[in-house]
Amino acid sequence: MNIFINGFGVLSVICAILFIYTRTALPSVTDAAFRHFQRVYLIVYLLAMAGDWLQGPHVYALYDSYGMTTHQIEVLFVAGFGSSMLFGTVVGSFADRYGRRTNCILYGILYGGACITKHFNNFWVLMLGRLLGGIATSILYSAFESWMVYEHHKRGFDQDSLGNVFSHAVLGNSIVAILAGLVAQFFADKFGFVAPFDVSLTVLTIMTVIVIFTWNENYGDVTGNLQQNFFNAWKCIKEDHKVLCLGLIQSLFEGSMYIFVLEWTPALTPHTPEPATTTVRRLLSTDHETIPHGHIFAAFMVSIMIGSSIFKLLSKYTHVESFMRVVLFIAGLSLSTPIIFKGNQLVVFCGFLVFECCVGIFWPSLGQMRGKYVPEDTRATIMNFFRVPLNLIVVVILLQNLQMKVIFECCVVFLMLAAISQQWLYKLTQSNDKVPLPTQEGADREPLIQSNDTDDDLQSQKEEMV
Repeated sequence: MNIFINGFGVLSVICAILFIYTRTALPSVTDAAFRHFQRVYLIVYLLAMAGDWLQGPHVYALYDSYGMTTHQIEVLFVAGFGSSMLFGTVVGSFADRYGRRTNCILYGILYGGACITKHFNNFWVLMLGRLLGGIATSILYSAFESWMVYEHHKRGFDQDSLGNVFSHAVLGNSIVAILAGLVAQFFADKFGFVAPFDVSLTVLTIMTVIVIFTWNENYGDVTGNLQQNFFNAWKCIKEDHKVLCLGLIQSLFEGSMYIFVLEWTPALTPHTPEPATTTVRRLLSTDHETIPHGHIFAAFMVSIMIGSSIFKLLSKYTHVESFMRVVLFIAGLSLSTPIIFKGNQLVVFCGFLVFECCVGIFWPSLGQMRGKYVPEDTRATIMNFFRVPLNLIVVVILLQNLQMKVIFECCVVFLMLAAISQQWLYKLTQSNDKVPLPTQEGADREPLIQSNDTDDDLQSQKEEMV
């Protein structure tokens, strides 16, 4: 247990040093318009993520307190991933056609509705909540980014500053995750397992109100219907190999990441039995009480924060398309530790910390690459297309009677395939000479277009007229 607590302490010191270094060594963004834009986006985005994080720790505990059987809880868990997989592309097309801001508001409404269902001790009402939550998750990981990237380009901010927004989002999200876990635990101890969901509902309501009063609307392709947007997105993925590479990288990496979330507890628990059960059943087991889950989770979040700082440093010296090849390869090696060093708690824990650092580099890197290569008119639809194989990977693994060693072997294979896809993307960008050189002064340049609320309203009206 000491290795986990000591590890958290050491990582916190490293994170603080890296954060201070990046703040002093790297050029800061001085453009007031960009800083205001970044602040408005991050407030909303982090509130949206807080609404999600507040619910996670006590979902199973709430279902169990209602007397649900293990099989019923398994079905509810799988339903969430299945809902995101089935309805993701639909809500993506909805965002492109009817507005990304509107879709973000819909996120608050749907996820808030999912929170309300947690008050009812009824399987079918809880199932409705899982379905609403799955749809909301698809919106969370597509519409918010789509809105931000559109506004960033529209207002003429420098391309390099886009990575700055994503890096701050990852850093803030890690802090929010730790705080949300503490807040959720406090309210659960004080008022019961349903209380964290009420706190989440409050946070989501505040987020929705802020979006309504501070965000402008923007769109993708407003001329076609949902079916046409769906077709255009699929056509783009097939014809543009750079977009296809991004989809493969996202699905393979994030699929491995979600599986890792389900498997790190049994992997770090000494002498964990390997019964012939599904991954969900192992996840829901209450036998894993010998490791400090809170400290380990906090260490993982600090590792992600370290990764976001490393991303800034790497971006200063080389292209994101280049260094991500190495990052994905290292991620694959890191998840091989429970296969090669099974039972060695220290080595496996260190491997998992390295993987979480890679996650911290991956998120802003992927966001920056999507900002370059994914077309604006079907951005949200394409991003949700990528989530279909991602959720399919997770659902298939969840429902199989696989040993933990086999599951991690699958993750290693997925990550190595992601590294190969990144190499393919790098070759494509090199051959097309479309990778801009990193610039240190780019963040200080004045925006090419100064936008205000009146301009945004006129632009929205023009797009609606088209």
